[in-house]
Amino acid sequence: MSDLEDFTDFDEGGGDADGGADADPTTSDPAETDFESYDATPAGEDRGIGVLSAAAGLQIHEDARETRLRAYVTAGNRAAVRIGTYLLAPYPDGELLFARIAGLEYEQEFRADDATEIHARRAMRSRGIDEADFKLMAELEPVAVLYEQGGELRRRMPDRVPKPETVIRHADDTEEITTGLKIPEAGVFLGHLAVGGEKVRTVAEPPTIAYRLRDDYDRGDPLVFRHTLIAGGTGSGKTHVAKNVLRQYLDAARAYPVAAGEDRTVRPAVVQFDPQDEYAQMHDDGDYPEEFARRCEREGIAHGGHEDTVAFVPQVAGASYAADHHRAEQVPFTIPFSMVEDNPWLIAGSGLNDNQYNALAYELLPRFRREYGAGATYDGFTTFLDDPALREELDESGRVHEATFDAVARRVRGFGHVFDQDAKPITERIHEFVRPGGLTVVPTYHVNDTRATETVVLALASLLVDEKLSNDPTFERIEETPLIVGMDEAHNFLTDAESVQARQVIGKFTDAAKQGRKERLGLFLITQDPQDIAEPVFKQINTTAVLNLGDEDAISAVNIPSELESKVPYMEQGQLVVYSPDNSEPVELIGLEHCLTRHGRD
Repeated sequence: MSDLEDFTDFDEGGGDADGGADADPTTSDPAETDFESYDATPAGEDRGIGVLSAAAGLQIHEDARETRLRAYVTAGNRAAVRIGTYLLAPYPDGELLFARIAGLEYEQEFRADDATEIHARRAMRSRGIDEADFKLMAELEPVAVLYEQGGELRRRMPDRVPKPETVIRHADDTEEITTGLKIPEAGVFLGHLAVGGEKVRTVAEPPTIAYRLRDDYDRGDPLVFRHTLIAGGTGSGKTHVAKNVLRQYLDAARAYPVAAGEDRTVRPAVVQFDPQDEYAQMHDDGDYPEEFARRCEREGIAHGGHEDTVAFVPQVAGASYAADHHRAEQVPFTIPFSMVEDNPWLIAGSGLNDNQYNALAYELLPRFRREYGAGATYDGFTTFLDDPALREELDESGRVHEATFDAVARRVRGFGHVFDQDAKPITERIHEFVRPGGLTVVPTYHVNDTRATETVVLALASLLVDEKLSNDPTFERIEETPLIVGMDEAHNFLTDAESVQARQVIGKFTDAAKQGRKERLGLFLITQDPQDIAEPVFKQINTTAVLNLGDEDAISAVNIPSELESKVPYMEQGQLVVYSPDNSEPVELIGLEHCLTRHGRD
């Protein structure tokens, strides 16, 4: 019988092969020394989870690819570490290196050589493995150096290499973690800091760490005016998260200066475009236990229904709105054709080329207004285009070629069910539409015509943007109210396209995004297809919150760091990663388990 067939009799002790007495531990020949006879365990308790290793070099480098920072994790602590775990390594003078685990690897401690088969079969016949035969090495990514100045904990870029065999420990102090990750102490609550789908626990009370977006002018502009994107697939919980974030902006204590340098502050107004008819429910209280409500109070999280929530319902011929899933007031309105004068692309839904658009914008619409006055209607405009004498005159004068005229007359038709319906025009309801501290929801679920939906949403959004950016605004209420424009399924309205009207829309919203900080205008975009949002708009977004996405193109489009990108396909409902360079390091979060307002139709 061979040794491999019965390796349980294999002598692993310090005795000789013939079963004689153990060698003298005092012998000068290391080959004959029984190291197991020594007590290598010092007195006292272990500190930390392991030590830094210099076996493969220990280096902090300006080029992150050249940084080598590895730690040996002792056997008893291996179950407590995972990718993303935050650790601290002290310097001799009291400063701390704040780092995260970027990789974990088992290395062989003892050479196996021809005994590999023996070790493998021993593992197969035993109930577990002996981790003492292996080293667990953690590859660390240095995040910051923490130091005290004037009694305050501060951070700077990693610029020192810690000493070999420095004891490393879990970061479990709230101040150390928030400082290391550059998370603001106050601001708009997004979720709780997490690693690997579990909340980061600290020794403080509460034991979790709230992640907040900076929301004051002390250290720059509030990030709401530097724009937010929430991306997530169907069932990922993005609407749940969006409602919870918007509820924070509607908190009675939140207000912003009307203009730079002014002492007077005004609460923000939120206008939310809602293709699935879900946001008007924010009027009503959420269904959550009392203990959750008390927890929100302790952590300064606004919760409960927002009473000043109004559903502004667009009147579209052939579509009726009936909602029994919320108690918000419903206000009907119509889009007046007069709004087309400033935004001719609103009636270019079938696609116009540059020549046709110029004919519409600079010849036909101005002439129609001159002849028919400011109160002219869409039906009046289509009748105006039916005049053959007008067609002939413009062609003979060389101002509009007859083929161009015919193309415009054909393609601007089909909007009769959108404009000038039996309701008060939105331009006469601005004080109701934009209310400081109020939530206005524009549901379009009842509108089955995609082109009509796009026209309504873009007409209202453009009205708000134009007034915010104008040097001579018509509506003072819009100009003086901090404004958050929320757009669900934003990819349907801000898509990149070659048509002239798409370029007009993207240009307008790109300008709005660029000037949002100055004008107190924030875009709050929600989408499951971020790859379809036009790049010029996307590039202006400062805060990106990503829930589960299964599509590779969508994941790539959100343009987040690779360490976050790899987590996205595996996140459960309510888990998210946040990339907001002006607010913090990239982080993983867990959103609240309950919606802070009503959510769902049950």
